[in-house]
Amino acid sequence: MTTLRNAHLSYSRLTRFELCPLSYKLHYLDKRQAEPGIPLRFGKVIHAVLEHLISEVVVDERTGTLSEDRAVELFQEAWSADGLTGLDVFEEGMHILRDFVREEGVVDHRDVLAVEKEFQLPVGPFTVLGFIDRVNWVDDETVEVVDYKTNRQIFTRDEVDSSLQMSLYHVAAQRLWPWAKNVKLTFRMLRHGIRQETTRTPEQLADALAYVETLGTQTETAHEFPARLNANCIYCDHRMHCPAYAEALQGRPHLICEDIRDLEAVAKEREQVARLAKVLYARKEELEGVLKAQLRDRDELVLGGVRYRMFNITSHEYPLDATLSVLADATGMPRDELLGKVAVVEKKSLDALLKDLGKRLEMPRVSLLKAELEAKAEKRHSPRLWAKEV
Repeated sequence: MTTLRNAHLSYSRLTRFELCPLSYKLHYLDKRQAEPGIPLRFGKVIHAVLEHLISEVVVDERTGTLSEDRAVELFQEAWSADGLTGLDVFEEGMHILRDFVREEGVVDHRDVLAVEKEFQLPVGPFTVLGFIDRVNWVDDETVEVVDYKTNRQIFTRDEVDSSLQMSLYHVAAQRLWPWAKNVKLTFRMLRHGIRQETTRTPEQLADALAYVETLGTQTETAHEFPARLNANCIYCDHRMHCPAYAEALQGRPHLICEDIRDLEAVAKEREQVARLAKVLYARKEELEGVLKAQLRDRDELVLGGVRYRMFNITSHEYPLDATLSVLADATGMPRDELLGKVAVVEKKSLDALLKDLGKRLEMPRVSLLKAELEAKAEKRHSPRLWAKEV
């Protein structure tokens, strides 16, 4: 019997190989010491707090609202245990947890089927190991699989509907709770206070398992593990051992298009430069974050012959009633006419209002309201270049 290179597969293992074979090799084959960045460590701390918070409800068989004080206490313990630092990151965690406690409302221990539930799925010659953050009882035929995310960016609809992670969770939930005819899949986007929901068809699940077996076989048979520069390089826990990342930080493309009439060469250099730009910009943001943190307690820094300071950019907001009154007095125009000329509802403010309404109104009503407002919106289009690997 052939010994497998991987003792087991997991979503994390497969995704790492997909995104960057070199990172996979460093982590799982060479077993290099991982150096996770703040975003990954922060996410693990938040997950640990939520796991304990909900587990305590289940163990104690409680029904009621969650304790904000207990959430804060757990966060402080997890924060100290991890060794995280930074007031801004700490405050962000406190904000996420307070919002979570408020959004949960009343929690009935009987509705929580599992917390951090382990599963093992046989897929071809492999065993896929994983842990589901939370599983809720919905009704006698339905369970809800919940995965907590601390991502700063919300997933696109395509990303939600094609998530391999959620497909694996769906199969696992069906095997763990065979009475469930329906499985509802939910990403809890903790920074944004929203739920991104999806479902899977039997065909999608079969395709996902076939893909896992195919990808698993690739991890077993691969002999070369090339680095793949992408926007996630800045978060990679092995970036300091990656020669491709080191080269990217120097900003030197390997391919230079010498003849702009050669469109194939133009496109190849463009993609190479785009990947370098993403890595460099992400690194710039990371370094600036360090400097900004230092500038909270001092007026300026002088380092390497460069002076750094924080400064404020002034923006103007004109109160509607007061502005209309001044304009009406000055022009003699009716307020309604002036209102039509100068008043526009900012999308960000409108989204915030709808999010707040979602806490008081039923979701179907809010969704209908969004659709009605979308129909009234004036849309402007500007051309942009779109590129995706084929």
